[in-house]
Amino acid sequence: MVAGRRPVEEAFVARRPARRLLVVPQRRAALERLVLHATNLRIPIVEVEGGSLTALAGFDGHQGIALVVEPRIFASINDVLARAAERGEPPFILVLDSLEDPHNVGTLLRSAEAAGVHGVLFPTHRQAPLSPSAVKASAGAIEHLLLCPVDDLAGALSDLHAHGLRVAGADGEAPLTARQSDLRGPLAIVVGSEGQGLGPTVRRRCDLFMRIPMRGAVGSLNAAVAGSILLFEALAQRGDEAPVSTPAPAAIEPAPAAADDVPEVEPDPGSVAKPAPDDDLLPEGGPPVPPAGAARKPRAARPPRA
Repeated sequence: MVAGRRPVEEAFVARRPARRLLVVPQRRAALERLVLHATNLRIPIVEVEGGSLTALAGFDGHQGIALVVEPRIFASINDVLARAAERGEPPFILVLDSLEDPHNVGTLLRSAEAAGVHGVLFPTHRQAPLSPSAVKASAGAIEHLLLCPVDDLAGALSDLHAHGLRVAGADGEAPLTARQSDLRGPLAIVVGSEGQGLGPTVRRRCDLFMRIPMRGAVGSLNAAVAGSILLFEALAQRGDEAPVSTPAPAAIEPAPAAADDVPEVEPDPGSVAKPAPDDDLLPEGGPPVPPAGAARKPRAARPPRA
């Protein structure tokens, strides 16, 4: 089940097969756009009371709407590596090591999708489930990620090594900060559980450890916050490697002044033309051109807004 406005909308965008849409009658007017979209897709609409929907979803943040969907199709490590190859990018993977809080899982999935992660690995046991509350916390990002559950997380990390990935573990006691670490190239970032951090078998598979520098009185960060910071630090370092996913906006030439308005300026022989302020930010030859086939798979149109 997918509950909440944004998760339901993202499920529609991802073309997730659905069985029926559950709506609380008192909130139907505010949800009419999604109801109409479901009707156009011939998805049955079922009205339920708010308390019943809370019981079905397992939490009360459903916003009066939920989509009953077909079971999720999970991916393999090879699927994740294939997605990276399709985008022309070095593999970038998030690994969750026995997180316990569904909200932390959902938040990390949201950050992973925003950071361009190609897939997420997590253990099939001792891990918070992908419950409706985790889906809600991901704001629907879960619908656009390759999720790869594994029975043996340490063994999966060894498989990543065999495919040329380095494994970086989050560790508050690490000698190097994330900024001081090299996070370019094929990489997997491992975030440990809220209470115990990285497990011993997972720790032995890590090639490097990194921490987040802190100056305040608080000694640690929430697992989802810390993991998100590490993901975006890696994205910043990998920026020169990643192809441009969307075309840069075309330069807008200023309109020429009317002939009568052009002032006559005496040229200064000693003047030297200065480069535009951002010229030194572009590589020689202009901005990078994405390789063929690197474009992301088109998504379905979002439900039209009223």
